[in-house]
Amino acid sequence: MVGPITFKQSVLTAAVSMALLLAGCNNKNTEKSTQLSSAKSDTTQLSSDNQRNSIAPGIPGSNPTWAFAGKTGIGTSYEPYTDGSYQDSTENPISRVWFSLAQGIVTETMFGLIHNAQLKDMQFVVTGKGFVDTEKDDTEHTIEYLHTDKHGKPLSLAYKLINKDKDGKYQIEKHIFTDPDRDALMMKVVFTAFESGITPYLVVNPHIDNSGANDIAQYDDANKVFTVNTTDKNSSVMSVKSSVDFSQASVGFVGISDGLTDLNSNGEMNWQYSTTSEENQGGNVALTAQYPSPIVKAGEQQAKISFDLVIGFGSDKQTSLANTDATLAVGSSKVLAAFNGEGESLGWEDYLSSLDALNNMVNTTTDSGKLLYASALVLKAQEDKTHAGALIASLSNPWGDTVSAKVGSTGYKAVWPRDFYQCAMAFLAMGDSQTPKTAFEYLEKVQVNKNTPGYSGTPGWFLQKTHVDGQIEWVGVQLDQTAMPIMLGWKLWQAGVLSDTEINHWYKKMLKPAADFLVNGGEVNLDWNHTNITPLKTQQERWEEQQGYSPSTTAAVISGLISASDIATHAGDKEAAKRYLATAKNMQGKINDLMVTTAGLLSAPSSVERDNTQTQTSLPYFVRLAPNGEPNKDNKLGDNNGRAGLDQRLILDGGFLELVRYGVTPANDKTIINTINLIDNQQLEDNLRVKYQFNAKDGTAIPGFRRYGNDGYGEDEVNGNSYAERGVNTAGQRGRVWPFFTGERGHFELAKSLQNNSLSSKEHQALINTYVQGMETFANEGLMLPEQVWDGVGNPTRYHYKLGQGTNSATPLAWTHAEYIKLVRSISDKKVWDNYSIVSDKLKQ
Repeated sequence: MVGPITFKQSVLTAAVSMALLLAGCNNKNTEKSTQLSSAKSDTTQLSSDNQRNSIAPGIPGSNPTWAFAGKTGIGTSYEPYTDGSYQDSTENPISRVWFSLAQGIVTETMFGLIHNAQLKDMQFVVTGKGFVDTEKDDTEHTIEYLHTDKHGKPLSLAYKLINKDKDGKYQIEKHIFTDPDRDALMMKVVFTAFESGITPYLVVNPHIDNSGANDIAQYDDANKVFTVNTTDKNSSVMSVKSSVDFSQASVGFVGISDGLTDLNSNGEMNWQYSTTSEENQGGNVALTAQYPSPIVKAGEQQAKISFDLVIGFGSDKQTSLANTDATLAVGSSKVLAAFNGEGESLGWEDYLSSLDALNNMVNTTTDSGKLLYASALVLKAQEDKTHAGALIASLSNPWGDTVSAKVGSTGYKAVWPRDFYQCAMAFLAMGDSQTPKTAFEYLEKVQVNKNTPGYSGTPGWFLQKTHVDGQIEWVGVQLDQTAMPIMLGWKLWQAGVLSDTEINHWYKKMLKPAADFLVNGGEVNLDWNHTNITPLKTQQERWEEQQGYSPSTTAAVISGLISASDIATHAGDKEAAKRYLATAKNMQGKINDLMVTTAGLLSAPSSVERDNTQTQTSLPYFVRLAPNGEPNKDNKLGDNNGRAGLDQRLILDGGFLELVRYGVTPANDKTIINTINLIDNQQLEDNLRVKYQFNAKDGTAIPGFRRYGNDGYGEDEVNGNSYAERGVNTAGQRGRVWPFFTGERGHFELAKSLQNNSLSSKEHQALINTYVQGMETFANEGLMLPEQVWDGVGNPTRYHYKLGQGTNSATPLAWTHAEYIKLVRSISDKKVWDNYSIVSDKLKQ
């Protein structure tokens, strides 16, 4: 959507003269009044056209993009399972609507499947004496949860947004939630004007069925309702209606004939187009509606207008309108109560009360459990409600505001078995046994077998990335993503979530083919991918970029095989059990030769202090990845994300800590400690440096870590552009700090203390203060944990990021919330939650 800043720049000269003529302007009014243009030629022409024709001109409008990905909130209704799935019924209608919030406004909103966006953003535009403001750009934003306990812990995903005009002329308060009984998003709005002449306008930018390039919008003046659909005959339909009738309304093409462009021209709404097409032609459209202006009476300081606003969805126009009208008729108070689960309604309160482990974990937090409760809600909200158990990575499109929305894209709203595993283990940690079981059973949908479309080769491995319905998106082979479903199955069996009969069933149907692939590998032919996999060498490691021998992948593969051996023994498959265990032990014996360099190029901090140059050291340490299993040679890693590949011995990656977490390698192993010392060396040049320091809430230092040295998956440190902005990777791109690594390091420090029998009360509290508080520090004002936070290196981008602030990559990241929950559980129990005791026990035999 073309914002007012672009217009202001283009008309500034003409606007200044207009501003000086405004009567009674103070300095703030003068500043705002420069935003308006006295040039009206385009407005006059479009207005004249409008009188002759109700069809908006300017098809197809500007190029569509998605919204800012750093969400401060996400939400959906809580829905209970019926026999392990989501089933619509009169008693339990399923609401399949999700929303996100960023920069003070509603952003991507989904209907149907969780990745099927219908809306880019929705905000208010406010006009007054000499100014046109957009809510996103011209107000100061605050966010809080509408429903909390006495300690401030959130009890549902309903939000209150308050956006205050920077000059104090108006305030917009919005309460946002979904209708648990219908496919509808509801927003209660209280608009306050502190002077007369202030007018609010609603501006909505639809992106129906996951694209912003094919929409057709209509306004029905008789019924005061907007409807939007695409050019496809099977299009979803979105309707927008208010409890207070719009004063006037219009539809148009973004940047040409939309309401914001109209308002920016002269501060007035001159165009009222009723449709964008009568010939099934689509484009990037926007809806604009004017509300009555609050009148501040003599002797009073403010005036308010309050209303409910509903966006309803359906597979056809009739259903969409019916959902919209029904939700409006119920009213925001009753819908919110049902959403929360108050009284007899089944809602988010009920889900939280079912998590028997959650309350016991609160004392291990430093924020009275606020982030813990928010994390529980966020993880459950990121599950599809058509395909039960389909857990996505994030309800966002990374760097969305610079990503084209012409063609549908799931972004992170998709299934990766690796992220999936982290979430399932977090559900188990907080006392939810139903969701991880349903999720485990879902995994069959994304395992490669003879029925996988277009596939030939060896079955058993799990697809890299899929839509929630199993549609294939990415086809790389990642051995950790094949091991983790086995690990999850074993954990669920040990916890009694899967019965003996059930684990035997899933062993034969899903886990045995996976374990066989981890042992033997095989030929792979799918889409572009034609290769032959020979474990331990993986086609892609956990960052999905490189082939070779990876410590983190190896940790999962060995743990998966030992777990498979135990399950196979129980299932009576003794030969397979022996083969899996023998292979795992053989792999464990090769770790040092394949992934540890004794001819390193990096120095520990003590060496740096003695010698300011980086000299070769014989201390063994783990490399991030050995492409050929020759860690002492000068083999280069592949180029990635705009960064040229470097000598493998220069690149550190904290993934080796997974060897300790799962039980493959003891925490006091010398090579582990050597590598930790290198990771902690903050005197390395920024491109190779992994660890950075941040300040916690209490002022103490907390650690943060990048994925690896030479990471390019992030904003450009030279020009501040988003990652791959305009589809181009540049040499200045830099991956930033990922908060879940603070959790991974906390898990390691706990394991080390337990290994050394040194976990005193003081040390236990130090783990809480450093690592639990550390992760809490990275949460934003809506308690959303990001994928990446700003590390302070280079251009702070157009958003002027502060140190430790979440970036525009992806927030909330399910993996980060999952790691936080697991860390709190681990430190509460004084035992690493997803450690596999059977792994360390079997490897000792």
